[in-house]
Amino acid sequence: MSASTGDIQAAAPRVRTAPFIVRHLPYFLLAAVAVFAAATMRFDGYTLNILMQATTFAVAVFGLTVVLGFCGQINLAQAAFFGLGAYAVGLGTADYQLNFWIALAGGAVLSLIAGAFLGASTLKLGGHYLAMVTISFQQILTLVMINTIWLTHGPDGVSRIGKPALFNTQQSFLAFCVGALALIGYLVWHLPDTRMGRAMRAVRDNELAASVAGIDVFRTKVTAFALSALLGAIGGGLFAGGFAYVSPDQFSFAESIVFLTMALLGGVASPIGAVIGTGLLILIPEWLRFLKNIPGLYLAIYGLFVILIVRFMPDGIWGFVADVLKRWRAKVPPILTAPSLRLAPATTGGEMVLQVTGLSKHFGGLKAVDNVDLQVRRGGVHALIGPNGSGKTTTLNMLSGLYNVTSGKIVLDGTDVTHMPAHQRTAAGLGRTFQNIRLFRTMTALENVMIGAERPGNLLVQHNADSLRERAMSALTFVGLGPRANELVSSFSYGHQRLIEIARALAANPTLLLLDEPAAGLNSSEKVELHGLLKRIADQGLTILIIDHDMALVREAAQHITVLNFGRRIADGESLSVLQQPDVISAYLGTE
Repeated sequence: MSASTGDIQAAAPRVRTAPFIVRHLPYFLLAAVAVFAAATMRFDGYTLNILMQATTFAVAVFGLTVVLGFCGQINLAQAAFFGLGAYAVGLGTADYQLNFWIALAGGAVLSLIAGAFLGASTLKLGGHYLAMVTISFQQILTLVMINTIWLTHGPDGVSRIGKPALFNTQQSFLAFCVGALALIGYLVWHLPDTRMGRAMRAVRDNELAASVAGIDVFRTKVTAFALSALLGAIGGGLFAGGFAYVSPDQFSFAESIVFLTMALLGGVASPIGAVIGTGLLILIPEWLRFLKNIPGLYLAIYGLFVILIVRFMPDGIWGFVADVLKRWRAKVPPILTAPSLRLAPATTGGEMVLQVTGLSKHFGGLKAVDNVDLQVRRGGVHALIGPNGSGKTTTLNMLSGLYNVTSGKIVLDGTDVTHMPAHQRTAAGLGRTFQNIRLFRTMTALENVMIGAERPGNLLVQHNADSLRERAMSALTFVGLGPRANELVSSFSYGHQRLIEIARALAANPTLLLLDEPAAGLNSSEKVELHGLLKRIADQGLTILIIDHDMALVREAAQHITVLNFGRRIADGESLSVLQQPDVISAYLGTE
């Protein structure tokens, strides 16, 4: 029975938290001090230029923090987006006498659209192909800047770029840039704790698991790429206003490599690292200026410094510092109490929660699954068994949308999901675990399960931070891991990692749960615990379709069994009668 709105609100009361301004007061005070210092301290022109460059570059590097640090996608064209923002402000204020804010907004929108278009057209490639495409985009834009003299003034660049009326002096504009850096840095710092940020981190860690958890992987990648381009353009627009002159050589491919080095040097997964890396790469040449009269020595020391940091601090300077702080800082105590996990699977599709007709999957001439019919009755445990290579996991991959079907039809709770992608099937009520555990390795157990709880259409959460956390804690407590909620999943044993994966699926309140070899790799006591867990899940009315080779578990847990052999169904019916059929004994159980 589905939950009513009143029941939902009663089941998930909001937890009172401190007011926004109180929780973030230290950061705001620090930002105010930085802006005040930039506005009142007297700097010479050279120092002002160094600070302006560091501030505006850091905003652009924040974009790499989003796309590479959070989402794991390579972008070697950040200087191109930086240049788009700079030229939009430059040409807008110098040639067309536009207001600075309009020109900056225009450059930001242009880069946002360009980034989204570039991402949408290339992100399915991934890996080194994506890197090659972004390099090509960077080179093309540089050539356009140089050769479209009628528009960009060519190699001569654009001069007499205007500033906003409120900040028309170099000192006041620097204070404005510092304030913008603080605000954008704050937003990027808190992005990982939002729904989109968690989706990006999940995609970075495991795209397959992210899609099955209900995340639109492609849209998440495009969003990250577009945000990266947007931040690059904002940084470029501020750069143009600060220096009042731009030219094509300032936005070449070499500058994209500089941006990437800044991100990696400071720590690509944190905006603090972006600021540290940007500051160091701009300041190191100034510190070594006294060596520039000695040919080659300056570059040798500069390169050696960068290599040593990358070699001994692979997560960047801030990553190294954060790791040290974690070792010394006491662990944040988890919420040890949580309401009992409540499962309320939908019941709109009749007696059969899953109906599969004529399901086939051909890989060339190999018929991995051949014309299989399957019906799963609501509220029970249904087992799909067969020898290795019989097509069980291929069937699950087609049911969950990871494989496209060659032919056949899949109806989940009355909805035809045959041609839906994986994340839409999850939204329709499908939950899944994997034979090879797929968790988000850089996240805690609680964060892993929160991603499951964020499934679109999950009526048992209110989709705010407190409700999601409470739902995730309930699921972890249900599988016996509540006290360890704030530990990284890499610190858990193999068996406990399986439980986290099950908890992630349960937090989504699915209509049908697919379990792929949940007992694989478990010892005898863990298998007993798993059987008890399956019984408690089934007692709440959730339907389970399980694949497993442990016949003791299958006999005890499943009421109905379907047997596959060489991709075809050879038996289907009540568990005891199926296991006694001669064809099943011969193909799977074996004879003496």
